[in-house]
Amino acid sequence: MGGEIWQITWFTVLAAIGATLVMLPPGIALAWLLARKQFPGKSLLDTVASLPLVMPATATGLILLYLFGRYGPIGGLLAPLGVNVVFTRVAVVLAMASMGFPLLVRTARSGFEEVRPRYEQLAATLGAGPWRIFFTVTLPLAGRTVLAGTLLALSRGIGEFGATIVIAGNIPGRTRTLALGIFNAIEVGHDREAMLLLFVSVAIAFVLISLSNRLIHRPATEART
Repeated sequence: MGGEIWQITWFTVLAAIGATLVMLPPGIALAWLLARKQFPGKSLLDTVASLPLVMPATATGLILLYLFGRYGPIGGLLAPLGVNVVFTRVAVVLAMASMGFPLLVRTARSGFEEVRPRYEQLAATLGAGPWRIFFTVTLPLAGRTVLAGTLLALSRGIGEFGATIVIAGNIPGRTRTLALGIFNAIEVGHDREAMLLLFVSVAIAFVLISLSNRLIHRPATEART
């Protein structure tokens, strides 16, 4: 039993890290776009990006299943190439990324909104281009909040259940995560295993949330330096 718990734990953590890496570039880009630009449909885009926060996770999983299923718009394109996503480890990563994405965007957006434009304007007067300004001025100044959002997204991925079980299933040794492991242990009456998995989940979540809170709730004087 101990070996299975460690296998589930490592798989969950690695899948969540993979999901975080997948969502990081588009999440940061969208957060910056929402924080700095005004354009038609901005409110709609913001709403769509936030939907997984309020929709049932199983609904998000069903959408992913439709998109990446063998006859879906994306899965249909991948099928001739011999690529199947549904009920694979890739599906676990997709589910985690979809559920963590809104947390990353909303948190990182607040960080970009706090960056004073005059620093970017000063860099522009010194000849820096838009990309250089973003990577050397904007992103570093918003870095702690972006990192906090990344940790929140990572923790959300580790705790993901609903979307994962719909698109990836609960396959032992293949797609079973901590949340699915707890569910399965309770279902078959293995209370000790369920409690051990619960302890691991709580410990990981506690560490990640604590780090994220420390980054978000830093002293105001430190935030302005």
